[in-house]
Amino acid sequence: MARRIRHRILPVFCLLLAGLAALRWIPHAALRDAKPVSTAIYDRNGELLRLTLAKDDQYRLWVPLSEMDSRLVEAVQLYEDRYFYWHPGFNPLALARSAFATYAQDNRQGGSTLTMQLARRLEGISSRTVGGKVKQILAALLLELRYSKREILEAYLNLVPYGGNVEGAATASLIYFHKSTQRLTLPEALLLAVIPQNPNRRGLTKGGTEELVAARRRLFERWVERHPDAARYAADLEFPPLFFSGADLPFRAPHLTDKLLRESRRSAGFKPDELFSSVDLHLQTTLERVIGQFLGHRKEDGIQNASALLLDRTTGEVEALVGSADYFEAKIHGQVNGVEAKRSPGSTLKPFVYGLAFDQGLLHPRTVLKDAPTAFGPFSPENFDGRFVGPITAQDALIRSRNIPAVSVAAKLSHPNLYEFLQKAGISRLASEAHYGLALVLGGGEVTMEELARLYLMLANRGAELPIVYLREGAEAKEGSAPRLLSEEAAFITTQMLESNPRPDTGLVSAPPIAWKTGTSWGFHDAWTAGIFGRYVLVVWIGNFDGAGNPSFV
Repeated sequence: MARRIRHRILPVFCLLLAGLAALRWIPHAALRDAKPVSTAIYDRNGELLRLTLAKDDQYRLWVPLSEMDSRLVEAVQLYEDRYFYWHPGFNPLALARSAFATYAQDNRQGGSTLTMQLARRLEGISSRTVGGKVKQILAALLLELRYSKREILEAYLNLVPYGGNVEGAATASLIYFHKSTQRLTLPEALLLAVIPQNPNRRGLTKGGTEELVAARRRLFERWVERHPDAARYAADLEFPPLFFSGADLPFRAPHLTDKLLRESRRSAGFKPDELFSSVDLHLQTTLERVIGQFLGHRKEDGIQNASALLLDRTTGEVEALVGSADYFEAKIHGQVNGVEAKRSPGSTLKPFVYGLAFDQGLLHPRTVLKDAPTAFGPFSPENFDGRFVGPITAQDALIRSRNIPAVSVAAKLSHPNLYEFLQKAGISRLASEAHYGLALVLGGGEVTMEELARLYLMLANRGAELPIVYLREGAEAKEGSAPRLLSEEAAFITTQMLESNPRPDTGLVSAPPIAWKTGTSWGFHDAWTAGIFGRYVLVVWIGNFDGAGNPSFV
């Protein structure tokens, strides 16, 4: 009889084990897809620019286990679940001890493993009752059958609560210490390890709490038993921790981060939790400060707003972007990104007229042109100052921005002419060529700052076009793939001509050469400066987003 029972039970038992083992191979959702994540945007050196809320209004990043500090991972296991790699999802001894303390000694204690805690968060289980605890254990068993220990540990570390709306050790590290987990000190790692056990009472607040410091001290004692060399940190753990709060989160380069978030959300199936921008925070801060100082000095002249874009001339990477003078100032429509706005470029397109003329053999820098009253059919342009200087070399005509010679040169261009050149350069939303006529030379069309910067980037790159890059991973240009808009010779000569333009800061004797050009739109609505210097291309715009003109913009 007993033998028959064994023969019947054994196959059933084997089938049950096989079925449970098969659960690991049945397709199931990745744990990282269980909750929405925030997006962290960094500068090129890893400095945090901005951290967004996830869709459920939590700060939550997902960082692979391999990218977390091993000391933090070990500390969490040491404090919360020393037998994590040995139990099947629950620890019977820990549960028995917890039940005895809670019901026999009226001293409530937790006996949940890391897997059980993760199951409670994923399933929203209330484990305060016996039925809830049983449900939590079953959910933990199911997690262990479906996922590996490393996957479970990674999910726990990324979803564990840290007080308020902060979830995950990596997120807490970024918010409270402004650094990744890999850069944590041992006292900081131990601090993060003890908070999740009671985030409401141990959550980081100004000045810290005695309970938090005491819990870290107890964990440190366990840590030193395993790592005697860590005893040197004993004095550091006696002091309250130094940390930031959620209110201290950086919000830098707001127009650029707005742009990156908007474009990433438009990409189908693209769910970034980290974006590494090409921006250099030091240069970004410098550009913001210089613009602020300039506007502060010119405030009495009614100059209130500006935008600027700084590029690396060799890669096309955006190293700094200022969309407006003050993102938070409603009076100047500060949240508008002036880098993306269509504006008249004024005379900033003239260098490309001369570059095209060089390529077509129409002139050279010393060619003498006529600056005198001239009609081009119905179009009779005038110079900005209303005067005419007579004979003038092409180089002087460009750096003095004389209108008549520039229009005269543009009228002689064949293919490509300026309109065709701009089309080839990717200038968007151009009207028909007939709509502009020769007025296009003097700013009759409209470009964005990004488009104008791309033209000067091409000039700095000896006539070869480069795309503007906002993300570090997009900065690797394929050699020989850049389309050429001007010959290398024409671009070189044009740049040399622009370098002869007298600098406004003549007191800087040892300053590097700058190839630069200004432009003012009709009616004094926009004032531009575009320059090439060192390894940079910089374009600056002064104006008002409502289009109001001001003679002081000149």
